[in-house]
Amino acid sequence: MQRRTFLGAVVVTPLAMAGVACDSSARPAATANEQEVAAMRRDWKVLLAPGADVTLSTEPLQRSETEWKKILSPAQFDVLREDGTERAFSSPLDREKRPGVYVCAGCGLPLFTSRMKYDSGTGWPSFITHIPGHLGTQKDFKLILPRTEYHCIRCGGHQGHVFDDGPLPTRQRWCNNGVALRFIPAKPG
Repeated sequence: MQRRTFLGAVVVTPLAMAGVACDSSARPAATANEQEVAAMRRDWKVLLAPGADVTLSTEPLQRSETEWKKILSPAQFDVLREDGTERAFSSPLDREKRPGVYVCAGCGLPLFTSRMKYDSGTGWPSFITHIPGHLGTQKDFKLILPRTEYHCIRCGGHQGHVFDDGPLPTRQRWCNNGVALRFIPAKPG
């Protein structure tokens, strides 16, 4: 086991066991029903600003490690390419309240909208659902207990983990590293 992974497990596991990462008292009451969630997923482009610097292609993007290091900041490279995790409460995107779209910081593929976001109280941007077809999932055993990791379907960049302790109606918490995202505000008005 890599030293970094081991140290991460030593630090995070007691917090998770204590329920810090899943404090449901910090969550707002559910404000969406199943039809509204379906509309969020279907109509996400309404929040995309005209001329926004994004890609709508889900065609796989291949880059070398050297190319990624030129494009990404060291923190982005750590999360997106090496499955790192940023420190809780360190991302300004956790506090972002404006309407808009959250895209992959690696390739610009839209992943979430502001309508999908909620305050989970965990210190990471969290969402109740995602843009269909833009995320892939896989099992992650880095903290011994299995979790579901998700990544950008286009560039493969690690985004975060999905948990089943979110608000109704999805009961999902797509817990994202803010450094792995770029926020694009919606058009004015």
